[in-house]
Amino acid sequence: MLNIAERHQVIINKLQQEGYVAVVDLCKDLNVSPVTIRKDLKLLEEKGLLFKTHGGATQQNPYTVDRPVNEKEKIQSIEKLKIGTEAAKLISDNDSIVIASGTTVQALARAINVKGNLMVVTGALNVAMELLKLDNNVEIIQLGGVLRKSSTSVTGNYAKNALSDFFCSKLFLGVDGIDLEFGLTTTNSMEAQLNREMIKVSQKTIVLADSTKFGRRGFGRICGFEDIDQIITDSGISDSTIKALEGLGVKVTIAE
Repeated sequence: MLNIAERHQVIINKLQQEGYVAVVDLCKDLNVSPVTIRKDLKLLEEKGLLFKTHGGATQQNPYTVDRPVNEKEKIQSIEKLKIGTEAAKLISDNDSIVIASGTTVQALARAINVKGNLMVVTGALNVAMELLKLDNNVEIIQLGGVLRKSSTSVTGNYAKNALSDFFCSKLFLGVDGIDLEFGLTTTNSMEAQLNREMIKVSQKTIVLADSTKFGRRGFGRICGFEDIDQIITDSGISDSTIKALEGLGVKVTIAE
């Protein structure tokens, strides 16, 4: 049986390889009890080597922070560009879509290239400004409501009520966190409510999220995985996460 130092090294190595470790898996791998593993994780967290989560641990802080959109735009910018370009391939001529808020869906707006007409419903000002740069065949329906400065997007009942007048083929949704147990989240509860309304009026929900969003939780829960159809992300996502998502019925696309 391994001593405490050896167990800790195994846990750290597994974290570096997969980005997340589960208590139940560590018990099997190390042949020790859940109580022992939880004590190990607590000690490693106190040393600043990991963050404990429900049922396991992760390398990065699992709780998201609300950051200004101009700051978020600089994070994972290359990955967001690739994800946005990949997502744009799903938009067809004469389509009607909803684009939610965030910098990854802003990258999608920049990458849209359709020859026929396109109807876009959005509550995000940064997305609308990108769409205005496109050809005149793109019609924009800008939702109104309470403007959040940090995300340059609207929330509230005005936006929610307006959505009830539409039905679109696809929703392109940006999120702040994707947790296999808790679901999809954002840092603002009112924005989460609006996102749920967007899901209701869309035939298909496609989530755009770079790999740093996995294993994290925001304050406002949007939905579970039963409400989404596809996630487009980058190659930083672990194989175990892809397998788990596909087991939940979600198609995972890696943007190259």
